[in-house]
Parts: sequence; structure tokens; C-alpha cells
Amino acid sequence: MSELWLAWLAIIAGFCGLVWSADRFVAGSAAIANNLGVSRLVIGLTIVSLGTSAPEIVVSISAALKHSGELAVGNALGSNIANIGLVLAITTLLAPLPIQAHLVKQEIPILVAVTALAGWVLYDARLVAFEGILLLAILVPLLVFIVHSKRKHPPGPEELAEITVMPNATAVLCFVLGLSVLIGSSETLVWGASSVATAFGVSPLIIGLTVVAVGTSLPELAASVVSALKGHQDMALGNIIGSNIFNILTVMAIPGIIHTTSMEPEVFSRDFAAMAAITALLAAAIIVDFQIRKWRSSAGKTVHLGRLIGSVLLVCYAGYYYLLFR
Repeated sequence: MSELWLAWLAIIAGFCGLVWSADRFVAGSAAIANNLGVSRLVIGLTIVSLGTSAPEIVVSISAALKHSGELAVGNALGSNIANIGLVLAITTLLAPLPIQAHLVKQEIPILVAVTALAGWVLYDARLVAFEGILLLAILVPLLVFIVHSKRKHPPGPEELAEITVMPNATAVLCFVLGLSVLIGSSETLVWGASSVATAFGVSPLIIGLTVVAVGTSLPELAASVVSALKGHQDMALGNIIGSNIFNILTVMAIPGIIHTTSMEPEVFSRDFAAMAAITALLAAAIIVDFQIRKWRSSAGKTVHLGRLIGSVLLVCYAGYYYLLFR
């Protein structure tokens, strides 16, 4: 019993460390890039966007090295489901989210395509090196494409990354400290989660889909809620979509690259299916909202992604948990 309590304390400490260190890691990385003359646009689209997935990425590496690839894959799928069904749902309940044209024309099609690719990879409930390398290899040209596209259609000042200006020495210290705590916290979290799974006879996949996924989604929740409350609602929606793309192409890729990972058959029929369904629901809502807004634009009316879709997403998320534990 004492070891179980220690495991739960490790999970809580790991979550707290991940949230704290991810913020320092991103701030230090962005400040270093800024001091080297990299534009705020590029920093925002690469370092800051990838930074919100930093907890998932480091946890995935740690889990894969401990031969807990199922936990890492569950983390990727569960985080994407939580990002839409929990984080985005809560954000829309706090503030309506306007739909920008670039989301419909660029980010949503990319998210749908990447989600379909994840289905192809998980169909046989195995993740091998080739599949992991393929996912990760797509990330680089995708980032180049997005940066090139944004430079042709520059975002407004409110969409640019907020970068803390630091001297080089402070930025490097912040980066090293953040990365060190990030790695230590992920090790602590993976040990605690694996111990709890063993104690309750639950598979690492389920722990990754639930406990670890929700915990590593806390940075997205904090970033989205703060963006919405500050009036930057379009940033909140973009953060979620970008994070989900990165989770599939990085977090899910890592276990296959490190070790061939075999999973429960339900990973495709239940977990991927749930992620695909909630992603399709979000994509449909955004496209319909955008078309309605275009139709009503002549009347000066604006339609938002609001409380109705947020409530539907939250109900879907609760329904998924019912499927997991029934």
C-alpha cells in the first residue's frame, strides 16, 4: 500500500514538474532563438507550438526506453482526445471561438490527413521503426510549408508569439533547467503510472490514455484558457489543432523508432476510432461555422464555435471514458 501511495505522489509530482519545466523550456528556447535573430513568426510556429507538446514528447521517450511503448502511444491518442473533448470544450464554454479562414484551408485539412495516417499506422496494433520514421519525417517539410505559407499571409500582431526577452546567459540557464526538470519529471511520472497500472492490473495503454494523457494536456489547457480570457480566442483554437498534429507526428512516432511496439487490438477499434470521430466532429463544426459566417457576412453577423459544440464535445469525452471503464 505504501508503494502505491508513493506511485500516486510520483504521478502528481511528475505532472507539476512537467507543467513548470515545459514553460521554462519553451521560454528559454524562444529567447535563445530571438537573440539569434530568428523571427517571432518562425519561433511561434516551431518552438512555441512544439513546446506545448514537450511533456508528451519527453514522456513518450522515457516510456519507450522503459519498454512501455503502449503507454506512450496511449499518451498520444489520449492527449489528442483530451485536447478536443476536454481542453477545447472547456475553452468554448468560457469564450466563443471565431473561425479564421486559414484554419479551414490549411490546419484542418492537415490535421485530418495526419489523423488518417495515424489510422493506417495503428491498423495492425503494431508500431515499427519504418512507421515511426515516416511520421517523424513528415514533420520537417510540414513545418517548412506552414512557415512559408504564414510568411505569404502574415498573421496579426496578436497572433505572434509572446517572447520573454532575456540575456543569453539567462536564456541558456532557463533552457537547461527547464529541460533537466522536464526529463526528471517525465521519468517520475512514467514510473508512477507504470506502478499504478501494475497494482490495479490495468494495461499501460489505459493509463496512457487517461491519467498520463490528461496530465500532459495541462499545458494546452492553461495556454488555451489564458488565450481565450485575454481575447485571443483564435490562438486558443490554433494551439489545439497544432498540438494534435505534433502529437501524432512526434509523440506517437517515438515508441516505434526506439522499439517495435505491440498493443492491444482495441487501440485501433476503440481508441483511434474515438480520436478520429472527435476530430471529424471538430472539423465538421469548424467548416460549417465558417460557411455560415461567410453567408451571413453581408448582414454583419458573426457565428462562433460556442457553448453548444463545447457541450457536445464534453459529452463525447465523457462517453469515451464510459467505453474505457464499462
